[in-house]
Amino acid sequence: MLNPSALPDNVLTTQLKKVVNWARRSSLWPMPFATACCGIELMATASSRYDLARFGAEAMRFSPRQSDLMIVAGRVTIKMMPVLQHIYQQMTEPKWVISMGACASTGGVFDAYATIQGIDQFMPVDVYVPGCPPRPETLIEGIMAIQRIIDSDGLPPAGQRRPLQLAIEPSYTPAAQPVGGIPLTVGGRAV
Repeated sequence: MLNPSALPDNVLTTQLKKVVNWARRSSLWPMPFATACCGIELMATASSRYDLARFGAEAMRFSPRQSDLMIVAGRVTIKMMPVLQHIYQQMTEPKWVISMGACASTGGVFDAYATIQGIDQFMPVDVYVPGCPPRPETLIEGIMAIQRIIDSDGLPPAGQRRPLQLAIEPSYTPAAQPVGGIPLTVGGRAV
């Protein structure tokens, strides 16, 4: 057995699986599938204010063969679903899916024949991000949940992909809205 104290200070010992998981979690390449208002929040998450680059997920890829994390943000209709399934099938393994917002997770307020009532009926979903639309902080919490999954799980067995179906609970408190100081105008007249 090797004595760790006999090694020089610039040598690090670890397991190969931990190094691979660290590299994978630190370089997620999201594939955005964004519609409507959730797409705007997804774009805001990549902006400088929230800085998704801190988590290694700033490289949004619009090619499924270069992506390993699909973020489905917004409502999905019946006509879109075959395209979404085809994109999911083209992604390389291992791959993860985040269902962002009430519309992607449950259909939201659109209880219509043309709107899918949850994408988990058609593809495995790993993390559900709630909200209508969810704030960028909640999406970042969902991406951090994916990173925790990658750290603990490692490589999924081939052909035995099971959705993890985690739900993220918001961990922020909204700031109070400004009340005074700014005059309210309607049509150019103070109210």
